[in-house]
Amino acid sequence: MRILIVEDEERLAILTRKGLLQEGHAADIAATGEEAFDWVAIASYDAIILDVMLPGMDGLAVCRTLRARRVPTPILLLTARGAVEDRVAGLDAGADDYLTKPFAFAELFARLRALSRRPAEPLDPVLTVGDLRLDPTTRRVWRGEQEHTLPNKEFRILEYLMRHPNRVLTRMMIAEHVWDYDFPNLTNVIDVHIRSLRRTIDVPYEQKRIATVRGAGYKLVGDDG
Repeated sequence: MRILIVEDEERLAILTRKGLLQEGHAADIAATGEEAFDWVAIASYDAIILDVMLPGMDGLAVCRTLRARRVPTPILLLTARGAVEDRVAGLDAGADDYLTKPFAFAELFARLRALSRRPAEPLDPVLTVGDLRLDPTTRRVWRGEQEHTLPNKEFRILEYLMRHPNRVLTRMMIAEHVWDYDFPNLTNVIDVHIRSLRRTIDVPYEQKRIATVRGAGYKLVGDDG
């Protein structure tokens, strides 16, 4: 694997690179978000290790910018904060996983291996299911000609559903792909956000798109589903 380390703490960046080299990986170091953009523009990476606390543009802004530029590389956030809301903010910004500082290199390597096994999803310009459209790049959603604004969590759930139309997705699948699977009361959390999503894109319309599959999960219904 070739990995980009975006970390302004020089000692940690060098130690991380050394550890990756010992594991047989190639690694480059960027100390700022701007340097990270330069590296990404000239090289192809299998993963990006991105610190949240960077000088200037912080890691969340870097993450959002990379996704807006349609960079699909898996991103592992490093954060000194362990609160649920901080982890959620990182995932909502487009990160694939997070690791809290201080961390063990064995866990870092394991998380990178897990990211490398995930199938890459194409960043389609616009997802369309029936009269429902979603633009992952601009984070805009339309039902027919009506544009709707969705909170980050509901946008990510809807995007995942729209990438798999007419397929039943369990709550665990939704949580693992969209959210933090360590949340307590997982079922209730997913159900609450599905209800809120329905109020926006389903309730005002005659044809309902989000179907509950009793005992299984949810699916997004297309015109042929």
